[in-house]
Amino acid sequence: MSIPETCTVLVIGGGPAGSYTASVLAREGIDTVLLEADSFPRYHIGESLLPSVKYFLEFIGAYEKFDSHGFLHKNGATFKFNSRKPGFTDFLAAGGAGNHAFNVIRSEADQILFTHAGDCGAKIFDKTKVTAVDFENKHTEPEGVAEGTTKSLGRPVSASWSQKESGASGTIRFKYLVDASGRAGLSVATWGYWESAAVHGPGEGDPFFEAIDDGSGWAWYIPLHDGTVSVGITIKQDRVSAKKKAATEYASSHLRVAGDAGCFIDPLFSSGVHLAMNSGLSAAITICASIRGDCSEETAVSWHSNKVAEGYTRFLLVVTGSLEQIYGREQNILNDINEPGFDNAFDHFKPVIQGTVEISGRLTKEEVARSVEFCTRVIAKVEEGGCLSTLALDENLPGSELGAAAPAGATRTDDRVDAAMMKIVRIHRVLDLQNFSADVVNGMAPSMDRGHLGLVMATSAA
Repeated sequence: MSIPETCTVLVIGGGPAGSYTASVLAREGIDTVLLEADSFPRYHIGESLLPSVKYFLEFIGAYEKFDSHGFLHKNGATFKFNSRKPGFTDFLAAGGAGNHAFNVIRSEADQILFTHAGDCGAKIFDKTKVTAVDFENKHTEPEGVAEGTTKSLGRPVSASWSQKESGASGTIRFKYLVDASGRAGLSVATWGYWESAAVHGPGEGDPFFEAIDDGSGWAWYIPLHDGTVSVGITIKQDRVSAKKKAATEYASSHLRVAGDAGCFIDPLFSSGVHLAMNSGLSAAITICASIRGDCSEETAVSWHSNKVAEGYTRFLLVVTGSLEQIYGREQNILNDINEPGFDNAFDHFKPVIQGTVEISGRLTKEEVARSVEFCTRVIAKVEEGGCLSTLALDENLPGSELGAAAPAGATRTDDRVDAAMMKIVRIHRVLDLQNFSADVVNGMAPSMDRGHLGLVMATSAA
């Protein structure tokens, strides 16, 4: 099959975000083309997944492919930040039997998702690099799609591509573009794969994460189904490169950004694939909403940007607090002086680091507000200039809505805590609804029925 000259939606990048977006769109009968620069199977780090991924996979009919592949089940994870007893997440205790996650070999997992997009009806091509994207009256290199100010880009209309192996090249025109092309991380990491390694503790299949003694970073130990163990370290890169500017928007007219192309968070809590699928689903929903006339394209753009920002901000709060504990070593950041370990912290973290905020309607608004309160209280304890200070926050969020969820010691003039809190809390008042469709943003919620995917007014979304 040759690459067509036109399509309704072009998705750039065959990682989890791109493949998931393409799968959802194709299942809705939308003409979708997916282009990936590398050849599958291609290597990628990031083997540890969250339980929420199961529900994203079920939505596109891909769960059985993962479950039957033999990936190692992950029932929880252990985190050791300093000399105190470790913190532990127990997925089965939180969600019952079947609420496991997977430790995957990403080359295999990503190929399953990529080919599944084809099975859903998308036209998929690997070894095909997008070399440029053309906008109405403006031209930009593909690296610029997710960078800069999206409002100034105009509407994307076509993309140039090339295939090094065959020498072929061409142009494809489209109505909508999804940039899921990925980006380099913000930390320096080194890793390897080991055979004949022992199990670290009683939770067989559960990964182990431990802070480095000098507080410079953290290490991982993730068992895989082929008998190997992924072992590596992630170290702060503040001396290696300048801080990257955080994106404030994740969409513009007829363009959606998904996955690492829009935002990257330290992978301590294995959030990468979860956030990729979450943003990919949002991209597909808002494109469907625009095509079907559920709302204006401007409204769809705003919905996607807010949805993606909220998902990333939740994890950023949790990761920020945890990294401050890693870098602070024996300081009492996640725990009080008289606490022997981090059980209390992880009780607060669970709704976020298990992904249940995105996929379960069982959480109450009080539970989520409690998580946010704890995280912002931790951030308020660390000195100015920490990770959160680089986050682009919505300065127009009304402080009067902070209400009872405000952390102890936070005042209306504490802009970092106030704005970060509100960016998350504002959608969690509706978590008594069901699943992803509970997410009300700008007064609209997803319609999740196959064949009718899109956005509806919140009053009719139940």
